[in-house]
Amino acid sequence: MNPSQIQSPSPLAAVIDRHVGEPGDCATAIPGLALFRRDQVTPPSVCMVEPSLILVARGEKSLWIGGEGYPYDPSRFLVTSLDLPANSEVVIASAEQPCIGLVLKLDVSILAELIAKVGLPPARDRMQGKGAGIGSMTEPLETAVGRLLALLDEPEAIPVLAPLVLREIHYRLLHSDQSARLRQITAVDGQGYRIAKAIDWLKLNFSTPLRIDELAARVQMSAPTFHHHFRQLTAMSPLQYQKWLRLNEARRLMLNERLDVSRAAFAVGYESPSQFSREYGRLFGAAPRHDIALLRGQVPETMPSGEAAQAY
Repeated sequence: MNPSQIQSPSPLAAVIDRHVGEPGDCATAIPGLALFRRDQVTPPSVCMVEPSLILVARGEKSLWIGGEGYPYDPSRFLVTSLDLPANSEVVIASAEQPCIGLVLKLDVSILAELIAKVGLPPARDRMQGKGAGIGSMTEPLETAVGRLLALLDEPEAIPVLAPLVLREIHYRLLHSDQSARLRQITAVDGQGYRIAKAIDWLKLNFSTPLRIDELAARVQMSAPTFHHHFRQLTAMSPLQYQKWLRLNEARRLMLNERLDVSRAAFAVGYESPSQFSREYGRLFGAAPRHDIALLRGQVPETMPSGEAAQAY
């Protein structure tokens, strides 16, 4: 084992503990940085993970993508190179020893600049696995992240020093065992970059009918090649990815905007509320009205037999 790998508990835990006293997610004054705390083990829950570095300072979590698990703890970090629909699970946590950590959004422009400046070769199309990977934490990376967290206690220095530390963290990642995965998304003539552009388009146009040939042509790929690489990186077909985006936006509309089931279904591009309810139930494990009531902390009414049948 490389002696630079960290085997002892992460020293970042004390800093994060000071800033996150309650379970949940906490945005910070540093752009792109959020902290989290979980006081109990939780089953996998649906989430969208942006291109990010995710660290656990205490406890253990796992990200599930297409049935494949990516466990990470203080000795292993998670890195994602695309916007990935996934399920996040808390594996080790308790009220006495909460699972705590951070999420730092990656800046592709910084990665591309550093690759050019350092002279790293662009990773071309021999892509392995999905758009996520587990890397071994190293002392230089942990030290750089520690400096970033220290700025939370010196807020006046954040505008000046945070950009410098963020560049160092990106640099350390490019010299980690996840370097090739990150370089894939910066190579403008590479498949990973093109899939990322297709995902950007889907996020903006998820409510419109999807034509695979047109989207493939938009990112300069043949339809079979596009479909193959899209599934390889995201563990979903483009149509499944669009469906995931639609259902999560509908969930947001019902929860936050208080739209009813039919209005939410039509708003995200469904033509049939019954089809919407069936697909919603498959993703979230409950029919729409039942799920929203649970999210609001309400005791849901008994579901009508029709809605229960539509949910699964």
